[in-house]
This record gives sequence, C-alpha cells and structure tokens, in this order.
Amino acid sequence: MVLQMANGGAPEGIVVFAEHQSAGRGQRGNTWESAAGKGLWFSVLLRPKVAISDPVELAQRTARIVATTIQSEFHLSAVVKLSNDIYIEDRKVAGVLVEMRAQPKAPHLAVLGIGVNVNQMPHDFSEELRERAISLAIARRGPIDRSSFAIALLRNLNLLYLAGSL
Repeated sequence: MVLQMANGGAPEGIVVFAEHQSAGRGQRGNTWESAAGKGLWFSVLLRPKVAISDPVELAQRTARIVATTIQSEFHLSAVVKLSNDIYIEDRKVAGVLVEMRAQPKAPHLAVLGIGVNVNQMPHDFSEELRERAISLAIARRGPIDRSSFAIALLRNLNLLYLAGSL
C-alpha cells in the first residue's frame, strides 16, 4: 500500500498503521501473526541516502532503534538478532522488513515495515509460536498503551533519520 502511495506522490515520512493484517510478512517469506488491535504494525515511506543494494543496513539500524525504544520506554532487555528481529527473554517481540525500489531521476524509495507484539496474551499466539513469541504486555505483566509506544518509536525513528543515522 505504501509503495502505491509513493508512486502516487505521497511525501516522505508518511506512516500507515494497520489494526490487523491478513497477510503479514516476515523475513524469508515467513508469516507474521497479528491479533486484531493487539500490536503495532506500520510502514514508513522514506527516501534514504543509502545504496539501493543495502536494505540490510537500513533494517539493522531500524531494528536497533526499535530495541532501544523498548529498553527506554519499558526497561526491558531487548536485543537484535538475525539482523532485523528483536527479542526479549529469547523470544521474538518485533521484526523489521525493508523494501527498496530504485527510482529513475528521483531518490530511491524505502518502505520500513515494523511489527511489534504489544498486548498479545499467550492464547493470541498460535500453538506453534507460543514458546518462541512474546509481547511487551507479557514481558511487563500488564497492558501497554499502544499509542504512547507508537509515538515514542516514531519520534526516535524521526530523530535518527533527520540526523542521518538511519
């Protein structure tokens, strides 16, 4: 959707949130489960000054920002693994995907896709994922204000992007 918006002239920095995904994607074609209204799933349109051949670096930097925001907002030990996955207690809490497109005579496009398990409870995860996935609410043992977390995360992404660190 964000790439379509970009092709229609959408400005850099536009953010599109989803309350539910029916076809969420993870890396290597894995699916991303998304219980309606429980997590944060959003995409951000950027025109970064990184090589089109280097979306991995952009994904790694973004994943570090997600992990740092989780640490600062919730005092949880979040670590980045496999370049774009964020883990708490050896269980996946978030993931980042980057899709880049070359643009003739224009800055390249990058769409940052970020998914964070926020208020899911164990029963919200499939049987297969219960031992491998966690949410911020499970880790904190209480509900999380998704809006406040989204604001903090977008603020950190914006600050580092404007500083040239993303």
